[in-house]
Amino acid sequence: MQIANISEAKAQLSALVEKVMAGEEVIIGKAGKPVARLVKYENSTIPRQPGALKGKIKISDDFNELPEDIREVFGMDSK
Repeated sequence: MQIANISEAKAQLSALVEKVMAGEEVIIGKAGKPVARLVKYENSTIPRQPGALKGKIKISDDFNELPEDIREVFGMDSK
């Protein structure tokens, strides 16, 4: 694992990407603290399933209704 600060990462981005492509992990830090991690992108081999969350999400009956204070801010009439 390589650790680089932001200015090093900007200057050596191509080299860092090559290391990531070879399987190495690169940590980018700012002010001595890790803030980002570069890892090799791997496309999911599992196809997405439409409807996988069916029955697990509930939308409230008043979802499309704006609260009175927000209606006033937008100059909308009261219900």
